[in-house]
Amino acid sequence: MKRYTVVVTQSAEKELQKLPVRMIEMIVGVLKSLEENPRPPGHKKLKGYKNLWRARVGNYRIIYAIDDIILLVDVREIGHRKDIYNQL
Repeated sequence: MKRYTVVVTQSAEKELQKLPVRMIEMIVGVLKSLEENPRPPGHKKLKGYKNLWRARVGNYRIIYAIDDIILLVDVREIGHRKDIYNQL
């Protein structure tokens, strides 16, 4: 089975570090699962963007892009649901 490489941008990493430990653990678990399947049930493609996807983790969102040619998941943003879409 193909394994994707998950890369987190510096800005997303910074946002992740600000979160409570329990939320960080949950988000890291989701990021690890993206290595196996970057399009699991419940993750949605964002309308109006060519290749951006959204994962929900509680009140937080992970915004990422998928490159199937080089097997890469590029995590662009991590943030609270009320703020995340303004950052795109």
